[in-house]
Amino acid sequence: MDFEKLVQERRSIRGYKPDPVPKEVIEEIVEIAKGAPSSMNTQPWFLHVITGEPLDRIRKGNTERMLGGAEVNREIPVRDGYEGIHRQRQIEIAIQLFEAMGIERDDKERRQDWVLRGFRQFDAPVSIVVTYDKSLEPATISHFDLGAIVYGLVLAAWTRGLGTVINGQGIMQSDVVREHAQIPEWQTIMTCVAMGYPDEDFSANQVKSRRTPNDDIISYVGFD
Repeated sequence: MDFEKLVQERRSIRGYKPDPVPKEVIEEIVEIAKGAPSSMNTQPWFLHVITGEPLDRIRKGNTERMLGGAEVNREIPVRDGYEGIHRQRQIEIAIQLFEAMGIERDDKERRQDWVLRGFRQFDAPVSIVVTYDKSLEPATISHFDLGAIVYGLVLAAWTRGLGTVINGQGIMQSDVVREHAQIPEWQTIMTCVAMGYPDEDFSANQVKSRRTPNDDIISYVGFD
């Protein structure tokens, strides 16, 4: 698959088959993704690949705490909510997904179920928890670098017939993730990537978010 086609075809997957993902395939994906650029070649990333019972315990602990009203416990600074155009884009993709799933605006039960799916990492058979060395704090540059390898992961996975979704909801309770994924204390948990074989019958998997026109984001200087 050429790069342009790959980027255009890839989309976030939120419904998965239960089929296990072979460890060898994940190794191939990581081998490609770690070619991502990083600041001054620091390569600050660590990838904790979780499946089976440990992942089920993470899902259970994350969901139970969130339903119980626990405060969000993430290890990087996060906003309480978006505003302006960023909020509009967030709402737009939610509308696309709910329309695909046939979830009505006043259907509180199915909307709640959708949120719970996020807490469960969309029931994907694999989760890759992405971390970096705490000694790099303040880690804004490292965050940038981790974004690069995560994009590499999702693209490489697509070439192997695997779907992914980058999912901060799945690590809302980072201490639960740390315990069951056996992540050492000297690493900071940034995000996770749910991964598995897409369930083609899951309607939301056909949704691809719309992209902002170039004129809204590009400023050219010095061109004739």
